[in-house]
Amino acid sequence: MLLKTVLLTAALAASAPLMAQTQFAWVGTYQPNGEGVYRFQWDAKTGALSHRTLVSQLPNAAQLTASADGRTLYVGSEAKPGIIQAWRIGADGALSALNQVSSKGDGPVYLTLTPNGRHLLVANYISGSVTVLPVKADGSLGDATDVQQHQGEPGAAKPAAAAEGSFAVSDHNGPHAHMIDADPQGKYVFATNLGLDRIYQYRLDDTAGKLIPNSPPWIPASSAGAGPRHFVFSSQGDRLWLVNEEASTLTGYRLDRATGKLHEEQSWNTLPARFKGTSFAAGLALSDDGKQLYVANRLHNSIAHFRVNGDKLVYQEEIWTRGDYPRTITLAPGGRWLYAMNQRSDNITRFRVLPESGKLRFINDYTPVGGPSQMVITPLR
Repeated sequence: MLLKTVLLTAALAASAPLMAQTQFAWVGTYQPNGEGVYRFQWDAKTGALSHRTLVSQLPNAAQLTASADGRTLYVGSEAKPGIIQAWRIGADGALSALNQVSSKGDGPVYLTLTPNGRHLLVANYISGSVTVLPVKADGSLGDATDVQQHQGEPGAAKPAAAAEGSFAVSDHNGPHAHMIDADPQGKYVFATNLGLDRIYQYRLDDTAGKLIPNSPPWIPASSAGAGPRHFVFSSQGDRLWLVNEEASTLTGYRLDRATGKLHEEQSWNTLPARFKGTSFAAGLALSDDGKQLYVANRLHNSIAHFRVNGDKLVYQEEIWTRGDYPRTITLAPGGRWLYAMNQRSDNITRFRVLPESGKLRFINDYTPVGGPSQMVITPLR
């Protein structure tokens, strides 16, 4: 059945190639409204997305990442058991299947490549494990070289730092790995576990493809029941900004680059000070120069904008996403455009980024797509 899916999606992808020298955006989606992975033509000048084409019908193909050269696309299906597919991207945008492997866990919810591109790191949400997959010379994936199963007592059932009246509680019933990524130097790897309220710390053996637990192997979330979700590294690689899903907070951590250990510094709210009730913080994005940080708030349906001032964040503004339940946000290459994946309203909204202030201005142009989860823009070839 899986082989048939690969062959079918390869045929669909090849059926509608676009002209060479076109830049592409790839969008993963959730069922039932999302049918798989869509390819769009991306206009760097206007930020417009056009020529929507279904290129894979892999169910719940919600997680994507691409190689730095834009030649390979990796797609994760949040299935049970988890599936990861590798695709060759043609210059005209056509996809050809390389191979398909197991994520060695259930519900792969995040994919990322190590800085040198030699390994694909996977966070399996349902099973609460993280996996290392080797990347072969042709971009295809080998069998897992390491699987780390998170274990421990679940985190607090209610987020202590959430807004008054919040019922933002999800899956504090066991291990649920939510994200994994290597530091910019590729020496250390960190993984969040929402269910256990932990941030795991590893040293990366790049030769063997192994994750070696650091000492300590994990640190607790910034507050009880916070639900650590996604994070980004500072432009210098010496700091990490982490969004907590249930608490709707941002926490800054200093990274000791000699030891690979994180040291908690300060937390900030991602919601307006007077907000009361339930919301879930989601994706975040950092500008290339490291000066502007953006966070998506689900239910509140906003993007919080912070200016980065060394080890501090200065709240700038909030802007309505013009959609419902923004699961992730994507800053385009060059930093001129930001996109919100509005899962429940089945659209992508686009914002112009003002060059000096980093503030967002809505472009009154909606891109329809069912259940969008994540967008990746590959470089021009």
